[in-house]
Amino acid sequence: MTETLIILGLSFLAYILGSIPSSIWVGEALYEKDIREFGSGNAGATNTFRVLGTKAGILVLMMDVSKGLIAASLPWLLGFVDIYSARFVNLQLLFGLMAVVGHVFPVFANFKGGKGIATLLGMVIGIHYVPALICISLFLIVLFSTKYVSLSSILATISFPLLLIFIFKPDEPLFVAFGISAAIMVILTHQKNIKRLVAGNESKANIRIRKRMKGRDR
Repeated sequence: MTETLIILGLSFLAYILGSIPSSIWVGEALYEKDIREFGSGNAGATNTFRVLGTKAGILVLMMDVSKGLIAASLPWLLGFVDIYSARFVNLQLLFGLMAVVGHVFPVFANFKGGKGIATLLGMVIGIHYVPALICISLFLIVLFSTKYVSLSSILATISFPLLLIFIFKPDEPLFVAFGISAAIMVILTHQKNIKRLVAGNESKANIRIRKRMKGRDR
């Protein structure tokens, strides 16, 4: 009974953590803008990149990723669960998903948040960081090549279950099922983005990389 109450408490904590509206707070505190009133109106890293630019986008992205990573790390606080057991991974999935739910339906923002991709990524890093890092690399390559955050997110998420199934082959079937479900969820939540990508009118992220040239002393 005590263990159950502790797990429920940590689940609630993970939800509260995920509910932190990073893009809204960053937009209002640093730019005096409510991100929900611009671009797609979505309170996530994608719209932040699009509206507020690279610096704000990276900051929000890191904050959202951290929410999932911290949530997936909460089982380490449970001394009664073997860290090498399937139960440990299942609890990581539970707490991580609670953070994703919090991001999508944040209590601090009238239950209207982002799509949860960055928080989902942080969760995966906390559970199995190697395939996660590969997905991050793919995300960045596609992002800086095309400037489409939506396309980068879709391809990176779809690649995750493929990496699990054909390369890493983890022992936890629930983790593989989660990867497949996550890919399906991303496709479903990005239907409008996919239609705009096909039509060629998807908005690009405001990514600017400044190159500084050092002059020679004469």
